[in-house]
Amino acid sequence: MIRYFEVQEEEERMRRIVRLLKMEYIDPRKVRVVGSLGSKGRAIARIWSVPRAVSFGFGLGTLYAIELVWERYSLLNDDTKDKVMIHELLHIPSKFSGGLRPHGKKVNQREVNKLFRKMKEMKG
Repeated sequence: MIRYFEVQEEEERMRRIVRLLKMEYIDPRKVRVVGSLGSKGRAIARIWSVPRAVSFGFGLGTLYAIELVWERYSLLNDDTKDKVMIHELLHIPSKFSGGLRPHGKKVNQREVNKLFRKMKEMKG
């Protein structure tokens, strides 16, 4: 069974990346970062969106959760963690609609590396 837990440090990483890269279409108050233990998959991280019918029914608005598979993610260095977080954030569409962008033109390693370099230059 998968166990989920809060990871405040990684939530702060997400907020810092959104701010530094000026991803102004992302509302960090509506994105949560959680750790998970017990996943059998190969992923390091996943992004989830709350289905629109559920969001509407409960009056929640658009919500996203970034799941970090702790057995893999916790072993990464900080630069790689930044790249993983950038990758997951790229799945959020510019309309912040509750949908998810697929891998391809806007979500790929080239885009991740470009944004990571931009962020590193800004940090000095």
